[in-house]
Amino acid sequence: MRILLITGPGGAGRTTVAAATAVAAARAGQRVLLLSGDPADPLPALLGEPTGNPVEAAPGLTAVPAGGVLAARVDSGEEFRAELVALQERGSALLGMVGARPLGAEELTELPGAEQFALLRALRGAAAAPGTDLVVVDMPPLHQTVAALALPAQLRRYLARLLPAERQAARALRPVLAQLAGVPMPAQWLYEAAARWDEELAAVQAVVEAAATSLRVVAEPGPGADAALRTGLLGLALEQLPVAGIVANRMVPQDSPDPWLAGLAAQQEKYAAQWAGAGSPKDTPVLPLGHLGRDPQGPEDLARLTGAQALVPAASGEAADTARERTAWVVEDRLAEDGVLVWVVPLPGAHKRDLDLVRRGDELLLAAGPYRRIVPLPSALRRCTVSGAALADGELRIRFTPDPGLWPRRP
Repeated sequence: MRILLITGPGGAGRTTVAAATAVAAARAGQRVLLLSGDPADPLPALLGEPTGNPVEAAPGLTAVPAGGVLAARVDSGEEFRAELVALQERGSALLGMVGARPLGAEELTELPGAEQFALLRALRGAAAAPGTDLVVVDMPPLHQTVAALALPAQLRRYLARLLPAERQAARALRPVLAQLAGVPMPAQWLYEAAARWDEELAAVQAVVEAAATSLRVVAEPGPGADAALRTGLLGLALEQLPVAGIVANRMVPQDSPDPWLAGLAAQQEKYAAQWAGAGSPKDTPVLPLGHLGRDPQGPEDLARLTGAQALVPAASGEAADTARERTAWVVEDRLAEDGVLVWVVPLPGAHKRDLDLVRRGDELLLAAGPYRRIVPLPSALRRCTVSGAALADGELRIRFTPDPGLWPRRP
């Protein structure tokens, strides 16, 4: 099974591209699940299905026929209520001790960010579902997608710092410590809950980072989209989320006699070529998708979009593998030549003013534009000091000099 995540700046037409991709793949004989977390649920209108009762992600995934599309919407509100009620039940003893009154499911409304959690859990479920060849996910706008896909790794780091697993070994001492401190110590259920959360987050993270998962960014070529795309791609690169392709959406014909359309076509071609990097093999491929002249309605309209068939991902996953190679952070050994190790961090489109980095212990805090990431240093670099950094050709090269007190001496 392959998973294709579709995102893009707001208003770029990512839902249309997701639906067109699903229809094209189904017409090629694949069994396709089209997953959306959009509460407005525009997929029924695009696919020609009745509105009002979206199909839920459920065991019915196994019933997708060859050449068929099953559209499923994630109900983030229902999932939020169920999760919070279950959490209250597991912590009922602690809540009772402090005199708290549990909240009922009927009085709960979802909090901001619940959509991302629900979509990621649904993605994990879809990846494990049998009877499907391709899962196409209509993701949130680009900035939100970067945050959502980075969320599992970030939360696992927080859990490891706040509730380290090794502290569970000291649970036999908690009653004694509670008497000495005069306050109750964290209950065992808290550590057990943290272990469950870590396990679920690890499963989601594994799906996001899997070789079978690829990501495409949808944008309408133009100056506004160019700026939003550069910032979003920088965030994806910082999180090492590989982009297998950029869909240049709503491309108008180049041979129009209308001067206005001809000018628009020229502008679109200019930016599409710019995104393609003039054919450089290191750059992300650009897939043009034509404009229908109106909003698509139904599978036939989606199939009429020029270039729709090219949206079907290759079964080999070669594009995704190539994209992952572009995002790899490699440590270059230049000890013999320059006496340093160089950590090469690909950040295409970055400017020096966008970047900031701080070494803290065995971690590196790296900021790129509005995005921040904390990453553990490779073992060899932990015995070094940061001696400088430079940005060139879309790569941040961080130099590390071995610490004589920590670095093994050569005979």
